[in-house]
Parts: sequence; structure tokens; C-alpha cells
Amino acid sequence: MDVTTEDGVRIAYDREGAGGRPLVLVGGLGQMRATDEATRTLTSELAARGLDVVHHDRPGRGDSGDVGAGPATLAGAVAAIRALVDELGGRAALYGSSSGGAIALAAAAALPGVDRLVLWEVPLATDGGAEAWAWHAGIVERAAAGDPEAVLRFATEGMPPEWLEGMLGGPDRERYLRLAPTVAADAEALAWAADALADGSLARTVTVPTTVLTGSEAWPFFVEAADALVAALPDASRAEVPGSAHGWAPADLADVVVAALD
Repeated sequence: MDVTTEDGVRIAYDREGAGGRPLVLVGGLGQMRATDEATRTLTSELAARGLDVVHHDRPGRGDSGDVGAGPATLAGAVAAIRALVDELGGRAALYGSSSGGAIALAAAAALPGVDRLVLWEVPLATDGGAEAWAWHAGIVERAAAGDPEAVLRFATEGMPPEWLEGMLGGPDRERYLRLAPTVAADAEALAWAADALADGSLARTVTVPTTVLTGSEAWPFFVEAADALVAALPDASRAEVPGSAHGWAPADLADVVVAALD
């Protein structure tokens, strides 16, 4: 299936469970449908529990259309969510994974049709967005130079090395190289959200009920960010998913997401 955004980008998506409560899944830094088996399974698990679930390729990724000149933007990622929410009848919850959680926060601030958020381990600085803006600038610079491998190497510095190895050393290398410029949208979202958290505007613009998730063995950085979000947002709570190292079993996460949306 596909839908076209207001700025003319075609967004490819899978949909399961039509007729249930609408939910759009928003992927993080390196996620796309072709390579993200865990989220494909999560989609089916959520549909089996009564949700109407959309799993999409963000602009410039997977089977979705290109974003045009320049790197992908947060506005483009939000435009894709707007189009998908419209496809679902005008109202939907969002599940944001990692940096996709920051995109989901921005969508909730901008789109009246977003009625609930579930956020998984958003890597959000609690003291403002300066570091994330510098990260964004480095990504944009390397993307402008036409070196997608350099973009991915820069974007994943400090992350487990096997993540980059899986991108560049596996059979989906070309898919990830195409995806590389789109991580600018992840960086922009995290910078925006960190600034909004620090200056208090996040609490004024994101008022929908929000559940912030971490794994049972989450890295301290994710726990700190999750606690800060819950403290800042006007209607937020915490929940835990069995798992570790920024990962989860689809059935376990589905159970927690469904409980959060009840």
C-alpha cells in the first residue's frame, strides 16, 4: 500500500488489523520494513490483539519515495505521519521507537489527529539540544558531500559497533546507503525535542496521554530520558518491557503497548 504526503512524497506501508484502534508505528534511526523483522512481527502481534496497525517506510527509506534535494527533515517525517493518520480516518495513536519517539512527539505537537503516544527508549538529552544539533550538522555535512557511508559511520559513533557492521557488511548494504541521508531527520527530531524539554514548551505542545517505555535492563541514559519525559509531560506514565540492550521480544512489547492504549 502507499499514500502521498502533502509535499508529494510517496509513503509505502503495510497495514494489519483494519477495524481496530488505529496505531502508526514510527521507526528510528536505521529502521525500514525490508530489514526490520522484529517490527514486522510486532505489527502482526498488535493486530492480533485488536489494533489497526500501520508500519511504514519513512520518506527516503525502503519502498517510499525520495525526499528531493537535501537531507530528510523532521517536517517531512511528520508529513508522512499526517498522511497515514488521514488514511486511518483522521485519528490514531503513535508508537515511536528510539529516535522515532522524538518524531512522534513532534507529530503530536503538530497534528490534532494524534490522540495517544507510546514511546520506546527515546535517546533524549535532558539538558537541551546543543549536542544533537551538532550531530545533525555533521550528518548534513556528510550527506551534502555525497558520502552515505560516512554519514552512517558518523551517525552511529558511540553505538554498539555491530549495528554499523550489520548495515554496511550485510546483504542490505545498498538499502542502508540510500537510507543514510534520512538520519538527519532523526537528529533534528532529537534536537527539537531536547530543546523543547529543556525550555518547557514540550509540556505545552504535547498534551495527549503518553506512555514512556524502557526495557527491564535499559541503559541508564534511556532511563534518565524516560523519567525526564514523564516528569515534564502533563499526562504521562512509565512502563517496563522485558528486554535488554535497547531490544525487546515482539509479543512482550505488544502486550505492554496494548495495555497502554486501553
